[in-house]
Amino acid sequence: MQIQNPVLPGFNSDPSIIRVGDTYYIATSTFEWFPGVRIHASKDLVHWNLVKNVLNTTQMLDMKGNPSSGGIWAPDLSYADGKFWLIFTDVKITDGNFKDMKNYLTTSETIEGPWSEPLLVNGVGFDASLFHDDDGRKYLVQQTWDHREYHHPFDGITLTEFNTENMKLKPETARTIFGGTEVKLVEGPHLYKINDEYFLFTAEGGTIFTHQEVVSRSKSLEAMSFVVEPKGPFVTNFDTPNAYLQKQGHGALVSTPGGEWYYASLSARPWHHEQESANDPRGWSTLGRETSIQKVVWDDDGWPRIVGGHGGQTLVAAPEDAILTEAPSDHSQHDEFNTDKLDSNWNTLRVPFTEKMGVTGHGKLTLIGQGSLANTFDLSLIARRWQAFYFDAETKVKFQPYSYQAMAGLTNYYNHSHWSWVFVTKNDDGQNVIEVGENKGGLRNGTYTSYLRDNAPIIPDDTEYVYFKSENRKSFYTYFYSFDGAHWITTGVILDAAVLSDDYVVGEYGGFFTGAFIGLAAVDYSGYKSTAEFDYFDYKELGDFKETDGSFSWRKSELRFY
Repeated sequence: MQIQNPVLPGFNSDPSIIRVGDTYYIATSTFEWFPGVRIHASKDLVHWNLVKNVLNTTQMLDMKGNPSSGGIWAPDLSYADGKFWLIFTDVKITDGNFKDMKNYLTTSETIEGPWSEPLLVNGVGFDASLFHDDDGRKYLVQQTWDHREYHHPFDGITLTEFNTENMKLKPETARTIFGGTEVKLVEGPHLYKINDEYFLFTAEGGTIFTHQEVVSRSKSLEAMSFVVEPKGPFVTNFDTPNAYLQKQGHGALVSTPGGEWYYASLSARPWHHEQESANDPRGWSTLGRETSIQKVVWDDDGWPRIVGGHGGQTLVAAPEDAILTEAPSDHSQHDEFNTDKLDSNWNTLRVPFTEKMGVTGHGKLTLIGQGSLANTFDLSLIARRWQAFYFDAETKVKFQPYSYQAMAGLTNYYNHSHWSWVFVTKNDDGQNVIEVGENKGGLRNGTYTSYLRDNAPIIPDDTEYVYFKSENRKSFYTYFYSFDGAHWITTGVILDAAVLSDDYVVGEYGGFFTGAFIGLAAVDYSGYKSTAEFDYFDYKELGDFKETDGSFSWRKSELRFY
């Protein structure tokens, strides 16, 4: 078998990988999306299944009002003393000099839970991980934040002993063990003890195209005792601009039962518009930061090295003792909403799906209109990750809006300021119509555009349901509508997919770290709670679909580019 990278496609970043017996687990960041912390499992490192969304109640995680790309940063999963330990950070401020955050610890005897009520650990810095030393002592290892304008904000890696008797840190033991290299932005620490030496893996350079991972080692855990590997960095794509994988860095190390070594790291797969240079800009990563796995060997001086060089490989040899794991061939999803709980692929923003948003079951999803798609408090939206460059998604909705302030439909969404959708609403003449709206760029909350305002299609009075479809083709996408589910009509609007990428948003303001989603939403900011009923949702990945193979259901000449 071969590992085909990325192993977790579409917004599955900051992987923390461990092995318990013959099973590997990866925990990934979820940021403002709920539930928090996704855990995938595999026995072969090739095929992975989502087995748990850990933080699935407001008692476990409350992110109401969190900023976009705040929330859960870089969870750390470990196993010791017969149970799983999960450290996670909830970031409350993402811009400016401060990064107010809280680090929590939860434990469970099984990966499925129940997981304990999170215990507040500290707020020193994000990307915290728990190291279990072989003498029984435990330490919190974390990036350290410095708000002072005359210091670099990334103030090295701090190690603090953790007292398991009272489940509290011992702050008097805190010390900086590594200050990073001249690349700066040192974060994402994971500490290991191998052959009586301590190895510290840390990310640097920011989680963009300058990202890298460096390894340092020490015979002790004394302050500033770690020495950086020569001939580094351990992994980076800064100097491999044409590699399939980019942004590799932040991740974790794991060994197999047979003694082989692998490294799981975040990565991205940027693409370019036809008119753009292949190197500048380096591209647009609409699927977000994904998880890839590289094989590791140890050189004669005892340093870890990536097989094939620090740029990594797309195809990697699987472990010799891999146990074949059954998993779906792709991430297509069809949901007819027959149960009273949402499928595990669905996510909401900041808070769980509750009766305030709507209900599901008996063959329909009911969403109660709340705030706009720019709202970070009260929003009725469920969405799932883009996990392929080429896919179709469609739905069927029944909706009777009171006014233009009420809307319901299908959305492609990145964050509160960057999204688009096709929806049912009402025009000034009191007619139900179809509109395409997009919010992007410019101001901090973006600028909104109504694309069909002069010729919005009028929905016939005898129409009960409207069908919507999004056809996504890597660098662009477009919306369709239908009144019978068989005959589709193009909206004539083609949108730039780059707008829904980290790379686009970070170029405007701040750091953003998620990925594009597609989903269903109902808005009624008038406060009258207009209700939409969705009959089904279908997300179909198109595999090796190519833009030149003639299988579009429309011609580019029919569309207007925006």
